[in-house]
Amino acid sequence: MRASTSSLKSKDLLGIEALLPDEIELILDTAEGFKEVSERPVKKVPALRGQLVINLFMEASTRTRVSFEIAEKRLSADTLNFTASGSSVEKGETLIDTAENLVAMHPDMIVIRAKHPGAPKMLADRLPNVSIINAGDGSHEHPTQALLDAFTIRERLGRLAGVNVSIIGDIAHSRVVRSNIHLLTKMQANVTVAAPPTLIPAEIEKLGVRVVHALDEAVADADVIMMLRIQLERQGKLSFPSLREYYNTFGLTPERLARANSNAIIMHPGPMNRGVEIASDVADDPRRSVILEQVTNGVAVRMAVLYLLGGAHNVE
Repeated sequence: MRASTSSLKSKDLLGIEALLPDEIELILDTAEGFKEVSERPVKKVPALRGQLVINLFMEASTRTRVSFEIAEKRLSADTLNFTASGSSVEKGETLIDTAENLVAMHPDMIVIRAKHPGAPKMLADRLPNVSIINAGDGSHEHPTQALLDAFTIRERLGRLAGVNVSIIGDIAHSRVVRSNIHLLTKMQANVTVAAPPTLIPAEIEKLGVRVVHALDEAVADADVIMMLRIQLERQGKLSFPSLREYYNTFGLTPERLARANSNAIIMHPGPMNRGVEIASDVADDPRRSVILEQVTNGVAVRMAVLYLLGGAHNVE
């Protein structure tokens, strides 16, 4: 295959907020070609041969970490995986000192997941010769998740402009929702967010979204229903009476799904909490659920991001 010869304007991918619509289109278009690579008998191209990518995961992750590792291997990059557990970070070493020691190994890119918002930007500012990719920073942004969500929507529905997307769940603590709002509004989709008032950030309407506090209202006329888990690890305490009460009012059940458009698709960034934000019958619906397609598409999208930042131009 031959991918686009264009590249992103920045050396880094720190968030969706700074991307232009044409850059988003470039990533999605490039990912289409790389999805075809993942369907070949030999799932590998030499696009990043000789380049070193360090995966610096300071926070637990399964899907994102594994997806990036697969993407890097399929592009023929050399990889080094670093986690906070068992490292010098547990002995008190700072993120900057850790990163500067890793930079001494001359990486071309660092993929970072961090507990604290802004950590990827801090690295990008301090390491001018290394491309930094944000794999999720606190409750700030998760750009590659939003890109793979957009890729999945466009693949299923044929467009982003004019699509009605309802994002339901823990809006206040989700980095996924922030990146998705930035991306979807840039691409002219109509975004509704829904949650109990305690899980809606103040003045979120200023980002160009509609806010509702009832699931039934959120799913009505939705083309895409994106469910989010309750992030108990970021809340400190429940923002509602109980998980059972939450499911009774905001859990997506087959009965509530029936109020959406007949062709509406169901998305979830994972990990799912079945019986809390989503019923198993909905999550496993073979006609509507695209949750596993999101996982598959994540590899192609991350291949595209790595490729475009890596500066390669031809893939045979």
